[in-house]
This record gives sequence, C-alpha cells and structure tokens, in this order.
Amino acid sequence: MKKNIALLAGGYSGEYVISIQTAKTIESNLDTELYNSYKIVVTRDGWWHEAADGAKVPVDKNDFSLTIGGEKVKFDCAFIAIHGTPGEDGRMQGYLDMLNIPYNTCNAIVSALTFNKSYCNKVVKAFNVVNIANSVHLIKGEPYSVGNILEQLQMPMFVKPNESGSSLGVSKVKSIEELLPAIEKAFKEDNQVLIEEFIEGRELTIGVYRVDGYLHTLPATEIVSKNEFFDYEAKYTPGVTSEITPAPIDDSVKEQLETKAAYIYRHLNCRGVVRMDFILQKGTNKLYFLEVNTMPGQSENSIVPQQVRAAGKSLTDFYGALIEDCLKNHSV
Repeated sequence: MKKNIALLAGGYSGEYVISIQTAKTIESNLDTELYNSYKIVVTRDGWWHEAADGAKVPVDKNDFSLTIGGEKVKFDCAFIAIHGTPGEDGRMQGYLDMLNIPYNTCNAIVSALTFNKSYCNKVVKAFNVVNIANSVHLIKGEPYSVGNILEQLQMPMFVKPNESGSSLGVSKVKSIEELLPAIEKAFKEDNQVLIEEFIEGRELTIGVYRVDGYLHTLPATEIVSKNEFFDYEAKYTPGVTSEITPAPIDDSVKEQLETKAAYIYRHLNCRGVVRMDFILQKGTNKLYFLEVNTMPGQSENSIVPQQVRAAGKSLTDFYGALIEDCLKNHSV
C-alpha cells in the first residue's frame, strides 16, 4: 500500500520562496508508485494543502490530517522542506513528536541547537576535531560596545544573524565605521547576532546522511563567488557563483573533510541529510567549521542535488531511501 507523505513547505522566514522551490524538487522526484505526496504550505496565517481542483484544504492541527472529499487523510511520514522557522529550528519537530508522526530531519533538540550558530559552534569546538573562528555573540536588549568587540576580534569580520539562513542580513566588515551599521542590519533579521573573524580560504560544503545505520558522505562542493562572499545574491542569482562538484581538492583534504563531517554528524546526533560548511584556510590547509544546515536547500540546481548526482545516484532513489529509513527507524 502506498504511504502518505506530508511535504511541508513555506515557513515564517525570509526563506519562504526557497523552501517552495525545495519542495517542488522533492515532490517531482518522489516515486509515485510508492508514495502519495501532499504538499502542505505552512504560513503564519494557516497551514493548508492545495487540492487538485485548486481548493485550499486546511490542516487539522489536532492530529495533522486533511479531509479531502469527505475522507480523512493521515500521514505515515512528514518530509520537512522548510528552511528557517518553524521547520529547521525544532518547532515543527516538537509538534510532530507529540503526535508520534515520523519525520526526515534531526530531532527537536538537535535542530534547535544547530539553528543557533553560536551555541552550535561552542558544542562543535568542544569536540576538538575542527577549528572554529573567534567570535562574539550579541543578544538584543543586552548591552554591547564596539570597543569591546574590537578587543576580542580582528578585522575583517563577518556580522550575521545568529538564527537565519540564505545569508540574509550578513555583512563583511572591513572597517570600524562599517561595524555598527552591520550589527543593526543583522538585528533586523534576528534577535541574536554572531560576529566572526574572517578566515581567508576556500569555501567547501559537504552533504552527510545516514541510511540503515550506515553514514554516507556526498562528494564535496567548492563555492566560488564573484561577490565579496557567498551572500543571498550569490546563492540565488545565476552566474554570480560557481559551484564545483566534486570539489577540486587533493585526497588528504577530501579525507579530512569527510572524516570531520561524519564525526560532527554522529556526535551532534543528526538525522536525515544535512550539509556542513567549512573554510579551508589559505596557506595552512586547516579546516574551519562554519555551520550545519539541517534542512539544506534542494531546488533543482542546489548543492545537495548536485552532490547526489555527482555520487551517481538519482534524486528519486535518494529521497526514497531517506523516507524508508525514517519510517523504519522512527521511535517515540
């Protein structure tokens, strides 16, 4: 019998549009012989499924179900494709846990931890397996001073929202005069701001996932941006960025990247597919950890689909394996 899959898309953040694109890719690559997929659009105004006739069918949040043609549709699995809140920060996971509905991502506590860049950096630093850039963590309403920040960090530095994706609100700061406006810009996106020292080097990103208890690393990608850094424009404007998959790195760097990514995945207790971003420092070949994306972008030309294809796999098989593993290993 076919399994009913709820494909959750949208969300409450500026990444709404990217999430819709991700869901479109996943939906078009699910095996229709095995799965009935229902795209559920999540907004602050409501959660709904667009039926075949164009009608918006509201989700009954009491049991996460739909009523279509007088029949109640319940779900065997939820495939979360929401970037940002509430799909990547643990909120949706907590809701689904309470209803005992399997889902494809990290659990609520891991999602919440990794979504907070500063807290995640502190935990990963404690693993003592990878370098972490020096940083300062600001919280809205708590006092801070530019002088104190400059005592702790060297220019240039990145100023970014602590809980946000797609490089929204991120600035590269090269002078004292730029620092305060960059902090204010980041605070417009989030109530917390992370300021990190700039590490010069090559940006590498790698997908990691687990199926049947076995951990897989996908071929890494090198990101080369024509912009100052891999900002929102660079991520989503054709021609601004080159994404080279597999990354042109030597075997020792490849082994180091895969080993460290797998270690972090295991020790953070990740689930499903995640993408980890690193900087290979110029001149030293030391790897610096940037962040974990527990719901990486998966529009047709996004990095994870590129890596899946480079590994010789089809997206249909890949998403099917994630769903089957989710169903098989679900526990309350």
